[in-house]
Amino acid sequence: MDQVPGSPQEPQDARGDDGLPGCYRHPDRPSGIRCTRCNRPICPECMVSASVGFQCPDCVRGGSGTGHSPRATAPRTLAGGTVAADRRLITKILLGLNAAVFVAVLATGGPTSPLPDRLDLLGLAFDPARYQLVGVAEGEWYRLLTAMFLHQQVAHIAFNMLSLWWLGPPLEAALGRLRFTALYLLSGLGGSALSYLLAAQNQPSLGASGAIFGLLGATAVLMRRLNYDMKPVLILLALNLGFTFLWPHIAWQAHVGGLIVGAAVAFGMVHAPRDRRNAVHVATCAVAVLAIAAVVWVRTLQLVG
Repeated sequence: MDQVPGSPQEPQDARGDDGLPGCYRHPDRPSGIRCTRCNRPICPECMVSASVGFQCPDCVRGGSGTGHSPRATAPRTLAGGTVAADRRLITKILLGLNAAVFVAVLATGGPTSPLPDRLDLLGLAFDPARYQLVGVAEGEWYRLLTAMFLHQQVAHIAFNMLSLWWLGPPLEAALGRLRFTALYLLSGLGGSALSYLLAAQNQPSLGASGAIFGLLGATAVLMRRLNYDMKPVLILLALNLGFTFLWPHIAWQAHVGGLIVGAAVAFGMVHAPRDRRNAVHVATCAVAVLAIAAVVWVRTLQLVG
């Protein structure tokens, strides 16, 4: 196919095994999306939402030349968020929060210290003298959130944080900081809610795995939206789900809950119509919050009753 007159030439080695050209800034990333102005292939990290299609960062910096206002030509991510200079900032903050909480637990005595007992996800606990409502069932809903940042072992936090560092930056670049933060937190809350609903009454649980599975589901949705090859992410998802159900002492409920919520929220974010994108994003997150609250409310009624 002929090059568009005046457009830069693609790297000669930028075509992958699947026939898709590589991003002109990241040749190792095959992409089926091209800049609407210069026709160069661009990956999710380089996409800037335009009035029609997507543009590359170079064309955005060069200006449209159409007389649009600065607001109309402001760089936007795939989902309509503001393009940030550091597209890994939220990922780094989440990594820092998880690491800080893990160090705080170790400093106060490790997994047997009072800190995990006050912050993990717990429904109805057994007291030697009587059954006593504690945790979420007693109204401590904050446990749905704080349990996401607790890890019991070094291997546990290492696996989750490596997954966050791998999955987080591409999603943060494609969604923008605010939407990525909402995706992560809602995924984690969804995992906590399903764990609270289905796990044993006196079984505590903790970890960021629900949020990580949400990011994995969101990655699959994003790749499908961009017409990428789905085989790698589907294989990764199958392996993680197999590990979830075959390995003992894993809260599979949190993994499945996070996966469902993460995929659903991401779908609403990347498929929203351009002319009412913000409204659809707010509605998507609101529905997710209401669904999580409903699950927690139903389970609490079961325990109290």
